[in-house]
Amino acid sequence: MSGYVIIEVEVTDRATYGEFMEKVTATVEAYGGKFVVRGGDLDVIEGDWTPARLAVLVFESAARAREWLSSPEYNELNEIRTSSSNINMVLVEGL
Repeated sequence: MSGYVIIEVEVTDRATYGEFMEKVTATVEAYGGKFVVRGGDLDVIEGDWTPARLAVLVFESAARAREWLSSPEYNELNEIRTSSSNINMVLVEGL
């Protein structure tokens, strides 16, 4: 069963967050993941949730996504990410 990482992002420092975006893709791909949503236009269909930015990543399994989340490669980027954004993140199993 695939593992999906869904991230709501509020960017607080665009230049620094751009550095994170440049570097994070390689870490995702190293663990077999890929971005299926990365920013883009957002249209609220129902409710009052209005995220500024969304990203969705897919991995072959939730276990593989957890490996990426706890990897040294990803964790090296945490200081860049935390200094330039606020996030909400969930991991969900899916098809």
